[in-house]
Amino acid sequence: MKNFIYKISLFVILAVAASSCTEQYVFQNNDFESALVVEGTITNELKNQTIRLSQVYELEETGPKLEKGANVSVSDDQGNEYQFEEKDTLYASITPFKAEPGRKYQLKIRTSAGKNYTSDEQVLTTETKIDNLTATVENVKGERGVQINVNSYDPSNTSKYYRYEYVETYKIESPLWSPFETSIVNVPAVPANPELGTPAMPAREDILVSLRTKETKTCFSTKKSDEIILNNTNSLSEDKVNFPVRFISNQNYIITHRYTIFVKQYVQNLAAYTYYKTLRDLSSSGSVLSPKQPGFFYGNIKSVENPTEKVIGFFEVSSVSSDRIFFNYADLFPKEPLPPYYESDCNVRQFVDCLGDPPCNGTQLRSAILSRYLVHLSSSGSSYSMVKAACGDCTTFSSNIVPPFWID
Repeated sequence: MKNFIYKISLFVILAVAASSCTEQYVFQNNDFESALVVEGTITNELKNQTIRLSQVYELEETGPKLEKGANVSVSDDQGNEYQFEEKDTLYASITPFKAEPGRKYQLKIRTSAGKNYTSDEQVLTTETKIDNLTATVENVKGERGVQINVNSYDPSNTSKYYRYEYVETYKIESPLWSPFETSIVNVPAVPANPELGTPAMPAREDILVSLRTKETKTCFSTKKSDEIILNNTNSLSEDKVNFPVRFISNQNYIITHRYTIFVKQYVQNLAAYTYYKTLRDLSSSGSVLSPKQPGFFYGNIKSVENPTEKVIGFFEVSSVSSDRIFFNYADLFPKEPLPPYYESDCNVRQFVDCLGDPPCNGTQLRSAILSRYLVHLSSSGSSYSMVKAACGDCTTFSSNIVPPFWID
């Protein structure tokens, strides 16, 4: 969900500015108003907890401006205080800690400009663990694919509100791979040698075919969920979850070989759930001129000096549970054709390395090798079979490092 709140915060500001517009006009944000954006979830995991701070940004800017130099801390009602330090794009607690049941936690922020902000007090939600993840072949909205469901149960019937995040990792196999690679080597000029009777040779570029020195056939890609995924069990007689957290078409290349998904389930209180649901609804409203105009909405963080100041964000204390599942395409779709590959154009290109008229095309071949547009598939003498880089070298768009959690 990285950057989601940043994007929505900009949307909220624009929605407020544009809500009275009925005619087409060129937007000018002369009345742009800065606002602090806070994203913080403290969990029952023993770890260095994190808080993200930024400012809303204008249309012409490329992204959020991080709030630097702030003093950030989380305190509880038993006198414990946890200081956070600035690290890269967020603030991390100096010492690991976890939220404990029954304690009240409060976030405190003092910016480099001397402004102070506090959150409402929050308590840890019910600890409900994921029972298991399942992957089944289903048809969803007329599309066949893999439905991944998360299952959990709270016998106390007090969890109710859930938010999900996932990280998926998948194996990629280059379909047209060769253990050899081509490169261009510079051969220096050789002067004439009258004694040996050898003529002068000009400097030239030769094509060298050699064994690859790194893994380029098998790769692994990892992607995080980038949407707000929510669920509630209010309409059910039991607090039992069987929720479709991810659907993948059987034509999606990411499940061609082996796939794994790591799912986190956050139990939220009603206020946190409502806040994230509002963010999600805003993202689906179409445009700032859409009839759906909720205007500015507040989270649970306020300015100490100026209670009317606009602050975007929510501080929550949430119990979290996680689980991982692996599956192979062949397990779910036995004897079925594999999905189309990442690169649709894996046609083989033929080259003859010589100078002159066709079929000689050595100049184009050298250019393709230098730019890494094409890679080696096979060769014989001056003839070369080449393919697009993505078809023969998966490291051009993925990583050849095997994840530490990977199980074949």
